[in-house]
Amino acid sequence: MKKLFYNILGFICLGLAYIGVVTPGIPFSIFIVIAAWAFAKGNDRMHKWLYNHKLFGKFLTNWSNKRVFPFYAKISMVLMMSLSVFLLWLHNSNGTIYVAITCILVAIWAWRYPDSIEEHDRRVQSGKRIAWLK
Repeated sequence: MKKLFYNILGFICLGLAYIGVVTPGIPFSIFIVIAAWAFAKGNDRMHKWLYNHKLFGKFLTNWSNKRVFPFYAKISMVLMMSLSVFLLWLHNSNGTIYVAITCILVAIWAWRYPDSIEEHDRRVQSGKRIAWLK
């Protein structure tokens, strides 16, 4: 029963990741990380397939081995979140402030990670933390 749950979760998140790749405003990175985690628990074949995937493989490998969050992904994320908050503000949405605070916290979380393997290695060699808060 657990494997079925993890497989369903993995396939849903994989679908959302594909949607996030082509749709502005929807992140792919969090969904692909959750899919990889779920497939690791429920479907070894899909887990290996994800890590060898031409679009997601390098991102997942760098994230799981060295906690690297690429610069282009950080920039894209901040731009899309800013656009979302701006559009909410234009429509006078009541929850704009809460969405803005959440977006700021997510951006802080992402920017604390190195954006390249070289940066990761520099932090390790100099004795610094990999992430700012770790």
